[in-house]
Amino acid sequence: MLNSKKTNILLAMAGAAVLMASTPVLAQAPAEPAPAAETAMAPAAPAAAAPETDPASVGEAVGGGHGGGITPISMFMEATVVVKVVMAGLLLASIFSWTLLLIKLFEFGALNRKTDSFLENFRGARTIADMKAIATAEEYEGNPLADMAAAATEEVDLSRQAGLSVTGEHRHDTLARVQAAVTAVQAGLAKRISGGQQFLASVGSSGPFVGLFGTVYGIMNSFIGIAESNTTNLAVVAPGIAEALLATGIGLFAAIPAVIFYNYFNTRIAAYGTRADGFNAELINGISRQLDKGA
Repeated sequence: MLNSKKTNILLAMAGAAVLMASTPVLAQAPAEPAPAAETAMAPAAPAAAAPETDPASVGEAVGGGHGGGITPISMFMEATVVVKVVMAGLLLASIFSWTLLLIKLFEFGALNRKTDSFLENFRGARTIADMKAIATAEEYEGNPLADMAAAATEEVDLSRQAGLSVTGEHRHDTLARVQAAVTAVQAGLAKRISGGQQFLASVGSSGPFVGLFGTVYGIMNSFIGIAESNTTNLAVVAPGIAEALLATGIGLFAAIPAVIFYNYFNTRIAAYGTRADGFNAELINGISRQLDKGA
């Protein structure tokens, strides 16, 4: 009995010793690694990315939107209403200028041909009656020089019909009345052949400034769009500025030909005026000779 108690005590002491020896080992044993998905530190949440500015969308805000390549037509279509009106007005003015050029070229060509024919026939007249017949011929109707000759010969006829002497000592009075009648017709010559010159002068002088107005207005809107979009990207702001500058280009396109046409036709009008002055002297001399002959 005593031996069994000793044995139990020894076994208890041995178990306690074993337990005490194993406790540090268990304390120092590495913990079982947790699954990677659970132990891995979650990455820091990325900072909220700033919204990227889309050049195309900003371009639409600044320049009105440009779907494809920039062309003069697309720039016109995307321009503001005021700039469109300026461009359209200048284009119409340019079209009218070129139309006027063609009309006046044909007009001056026909005028010079008819004048050449009239002078050739007039210089073959032998009497005042012949001069009148040629000047009032239907084929020369509306010709300035023919109208001058018709007025001069008509004045001689009116003096005769009034019972006035047109020769002798009254010859100078007759020539004075004839000269006055010719001068009255010649005074309206410049107005008759200078039609359209005022329009060309207006387009030539005001066209660049009208185009500049469209440019200033367009660039102002472009800068307002730049301020609202908070970007200075050249690819974004260039279309709107290009649209504005197109207005100045069209203004120059309308003005430069108008100035050239105006100067050209002024030269031709002056040349025809000189021709009319020469015919005036020729006409008075011809009638003076016929009065001296008593015709």
